[in-house]
Amino acid sequence: MVNFRTITEDNFDAVINMKRPEGEGFVASNAVSLAQAWLYRDNGDVFPFAIYDDDTLVGFMLVEEDMDEKRLDLWRFMLSPQQEGRGLGTAAVELLIRYARDSRRYSCLQLLCAPENAAARHIYDKLGFRPTGEICFGDVEMGLKL
Repeated sequence: MVNFRTITEDNFDAVINMKRPEGEGFVASNAVSLAQAWLYRDNGDVFPFAIYDDDTLVGFMLVEEDMDEKRLDLWRFMLSPQQEGRGLGTAAVELLIRYARDSRRYSCLQLLCAPENAAARHIYDKLGFRPTGEICFGDVEMGLKL
């Protein structure tokens, strides 16, 4: 069962060493993502998580709250290539949606999707995300009303 865990000394090295194959367009490393989470730590609105399938590390997620807009942004999402094709990416995004809805703090969940990332786009479309009409840094902005 997919679950989110805090990144600790126990899983830090494994999280930062997870990588996507080259040639998938720009994908920020987990080390860069964790550095950005640390950079914005005083704002209290950026949260990194390790994604587990039971007790196996399978991915990484970084979310950001925008409480002025009552929005939760899926800033970074990465699944280990060895774990693809098992429904874990879908399960992780579903878990984030459930968290966002259950918290009743947000009116929408938003993300950016690289046009060439067909696997991610498939997950987001299937779960009800729709393009907002905005393009940011070449990526398609997608949103889900909660």
